[in-house]
Amino acid sequence: MVKFAQSIAAELIGTFAVIFIAAGAICADQYLAASGQERLGILGIALAYGLAYAVMVSALGHISGGHFNPALTVGLWVTRRVGTPHAIGYTIAQLLGGIAAAYVLIALIPDGGWRTRALGSITPDLSPDITRGQGIALEAVLTFLFVFVAFAMLIDVRGWVRRFSGLLSGLTLSTGVLASAPFTGGSMNPARTLGPAVATHHWENHGVYWIGPLLGGVVASVIYDRVFLRNRPSEVRFAPQRPEHSESDELAGTKH
Repeated sequence: MVKFAQSIAAELIGTFAVIFIAAGAICADQYLAASGQERLGILGIALAYGLAYAVMVSALGHISGGHFNPALTVGLWVTRRVGTPHAIGYTIAQLLGGIAAAYVLIALIPDGGWRTRALGSITPDLSPDITRGQGIALEAVLTFLFVFVAFAMLIDVRGWVRRFSGLLSGLTLSTGVLASAPFTGGSMNPARTLGPAVATHHWENHGVYWIGPLLGGVVASVIYDRVFLRNRPSEVRFAPQRPEHSESDELAGTKH
């Protein structure tokens, strides 16, 4: 029970940090623009999102597995790499972490003419030229790539690069933002969208950021599990920083 509580706390804190940094970078970019300074730009925002994820996976991955994303957790649950109690607990913790991050960010950023624009930008939304169908597809493809890499780096114990799993998964997020920020905002994470949406009451096209990432995450998980891990038992847990048969294997949950 203590280990379960620790893993839930790790998911909440990790998701809080990732979303606080991701949304905070957008606010910082808006502040720099309003003050006439050089902006972070899409590259800076993308790196902030990806590096925050990489750091938190490295810090907390040995405790909870370092999901910080319901799309990844659901994909792992569908493929029986995470048990139902952990999947539910992780998802709730991730969503609460995202909501808390958005409210704390709003409380901390200073007042000014740029504030309204900044707060209007932290919730991902579709550009005027993108349909909802296109937005769902783009978010699904990019989340597919992220979860696929997560499986390769974190689940498949045969990979020699597992020690770099956080960094490589984080870089996948960053490249996803670079490819999609002008069109969908580059969420790839329902918690990344829900948190700011609750805090700013911005619900336009919200369903896009649930359907796309969850679909992409499940498809990626099933393909990697069935094609590349077909001879590997589902008892191989999502514990990236520890050996295959370690105590932390229990932390990712039990089978359905």
